[in-house]
This record gives sequence, C-alpha cells and structure tokens, in this order.
Amino acid sequence: MVVIAGPTASGKSALAIDLAERHRGTIINADASQLYADLRILTARPTPEDEARVPHRLYGVLDGAEVATAAGWADLARVAIAATLGNGRLPIVVGGTGLYLRTLIDGIAPVPEIPPEIRDTVRLLAPADAAAALAREDPAAAARLNPGDRQRIARALEVVRATGRPLAAWQAEPAGGIAATHDVRALRVDLPRAELNARAETRLAAMVAAGALDEVAALLARRLPADRPVLRALGVPEFAAVLAGEMALAEGVAAAALATRRYQKRQATWARNQTGDWPVVTPGDVAGITALIGAP
Repeated sequence: MVVIAGPTASGKSALAIDLAERHRGTIINADASQLYADLRILTARPTPEDEARVPHRLYGVLDGAEVATAAGWADLARVAIAATLGNGRLPIVVGGTGLYLRTLIDGIAPVPEIPPEIRDTVRLLAPADAAAALAREDPAAAARLNPGDRQRIARALEVVRATGRPLAAWQAEPAGGIAATHDVRALRVDLPRAELNARAETRLAAMVAAGALDEVAALLARRLPADRPVLRALGVPEFAAVLAGEMALAEGVAAAALATRRYQKRQATWARNQTGDWPVVTPGDVAGITALIGAP
C-alpha cells in the first residue's frame, strides 16, 4: 500500500489520482477536515469528476456534529484498506493530518476510555491545581510537559487517575499499527515555500468563487456546539467573521491565507520530525514516484 503525506495545497490529491489511474488504485482520505460532509468546497475535497475517475473512500463520511479522532479514523482506514486489497486494488492513503497517518502506521496507545466523572473533575481544576496534582501523581509527565499546556496536563492527569498507570507507560505500548502486517510504501510531497503559498492563495480564491462563503453560512446556521472540530477547519473562523460583518471579504481571505501558511508550517515541522526517512517528491514526477514505490 502507498501513503502520501504533505502540506495542504502541495498537489497530493492530483498525484494520488494519477497513481490510482496507473496502478488500479483506490484513494483513502487521511485529512481530518475532508472527513466532514459539510465543507466540500472549503476543504478541497475531490470533485464528483475526480471521484468518477477512480474510487475514493472516507471523504465526507461524517456529519459536522460528530467529533473525528485519530483512533476512530484509523479504524475506518483499516476497514477501507482491507476492502481495497480484497478487491484487488492498490490502497493509496493520502492526506496532511500527520497524527492520523502516524496512528495508522505505528498504532496508538490503547488507553481505556476515561470515565466521565474523572474527566469532568480534572477539567474543572484550575491550571495551577492540575499542574500540582500531576506533579504528585505522575512526576515524570509533569517534568516533561510545559506548565502552560493545560490540555496535555489534563490528559496525563486523567489517564493516571483512571488507569493507575502513567500516560507514558501506555504510549510505550502502541497497538493497531499496520506497519507490522502491510508493505507500506510511504512518501512525502513537498514544494518550495513560495510555490506552496502561491498555490494556497490561488486555491482559496477559487473556493470563494465556487461558493465557500455560502457553505460556511450553511454550516453556521446549524448552530453546532462551539467545540466541534469542523468549526476550526481552515477558513471557517475567518469567513464566519466576514459573514458576521466583522471583516471585509478581502480581509477575511487574507486572514484565511495567513492561517493556511501557518498550518503549512506546522505540517512541515511535523514532517521533518516524524517522516525524516520518507522520500521527498514533487507532485508532477508520477513516473519517478512509480519507480520509487515499486507499484505494480
């Protein structure tokens, strides 16, 4: 199977389609925002024409009211991979959500579900109290975490309270990774920063022309809880401000472009740290990539 990572707007999807057409492939989505049905335009999901060219899986399969997780996506991806192989096709997993890819390939810590009463108690603690409690109950985690990182401190504290084991002990025992059972050919698409930025801005302008603001308006009209991940998708907060009259359209587009550049930078940092041994390719070199992955 093939895994294609890379920053947003780098040309991963077009490359995946080309490879799928050449090698009887099925494309499996590994982009968290593209899981949601609500934002086809703004998340640059494959078009109906793209989907007619080759099979696509896990695009638009969740409602915006749902909360996607890396573990939940990996479960769906394993099913899609097995079905693809069963049909005699090449699985091509493509996306820019690094945690999803790492969870699929290497597995994830099998931490049991945290009882709601423990989670609620921990989340109600003041930051200083949570940090002090973690220092008592899991000193190694407290020493490792930034004192201002409330989310990770709360997670470590709730895990040790619920299971009696430090989070690090669970993380040392990842489960469910496919690397042990599949021949994974992984690669990373990248382009010069200036070219990435230009591609992202061009795509953003096309999204606006195609109706991205109307798409965001329809999403906001659902009045979903504020913590739903779909509301944090690139462009949603900025276009919500435009719709609320807090920004002019040009300002909203510029703000969305800035958010995209920052996200690309985070993706690049993740890639350097997590995929340093993956071959780096450009999206246009389909023949070279075919030779690299040894596809049939």
